[in-house]
Amino acid sequence: MSRKPDKQNGETGHDKPVKAYKDLDFIRSRAGRPLRILAEFLEPEDRFERYSVSDTIVFFGSARIRPREVAEEALASAKKHGGDVARAQQTLAMSRYYEEARELSYRLTKWSKDLKGKSKRFVMCTGGGPGIMEAANRGAADAKGHNIGLNISLPFEQHENPYISHELAFEFHYFFMRKFWFSYLAKAMIVFPGGYGTLDEFFELMTLVSTRKMGKTMPVVLYGTEYWDEIMNLDAMVKFGTISPSDLELFHCSDSVDDAFEFLTSKLTEHHVDKPGGGM
Repeated sequence: MSRKPDKQNGETGHDKPVKAYKDLDFIRSRAGRPLRILAEFLEPEDRFERYSVSDTIVFFGSARIRPREVAEEALASAKKHGGDVARAQQTLAMSRYYEEARELSYRLTKWSKDLKGKSKRFVMCTGGGPGIMEAANRGAADAKGHNIGLNISLPFEQHENPYISHELAFEFHYFFMRKFWFSYLAKAMIVFPGGYGTLDEFFELMTLVSTRKMGKTMPVVLYGTEYWDEIMNLDAMVKFGTISPSDLELFHCSDSVDDAFEFLTSKLTEHHVDKPGGGM
């Protein structure tokens, strides 16, 4: 355990016990885990309150989807240097989702900024990493809006993108605390094409909504029909009786920025504008 010399009254030869909350060995230990978990609840709560953030729109999606200009450069390089042209072409095709996430975030931020009220209504929120997350933070920054990045420490792929508002950039250790903050302030969610993480977030959200553990109305957009129609066969789950037909009505499928924007702003206006914010 770390100790600090006691220099009071001129004494330098004796160690003074360290206060428990200053003892990093303890805080980082197994016994200190509840404190670390609680910190990932209380510190974001305090910061959101200080910056008047009470409602968010959350973007989920792959960290691997690239901006169009980056994808175009990669394709040109693959053709010139004998690289994997087919994969580069697929990367370019998927880059449409980066551009559309950026545009949708921009439009939602502009719409939100025009709403009256003291609190920052409907702040764009992402997982803080690259890909679709970067696109949504970037779109909000383009519109000169505050935006949130709920990053998480991972050994690969995840790193904070440069478009997050500095005062609303977070770094989590625990997935479940990060997911709590995704859901708690959210008033709408948009799910772009993604991998295991995106599927996990989408299905957890559907579970909360379908079991009514999420008491607020939550408009959800599943964006990218070509991708999701091939990845998921939810109709088969209805066929086999593992979900109800009405469960397919818990989200809205969209394939254009105009459609997603119209759906979200309509639902948010109906259920959340000029109404007090609330959690799950």
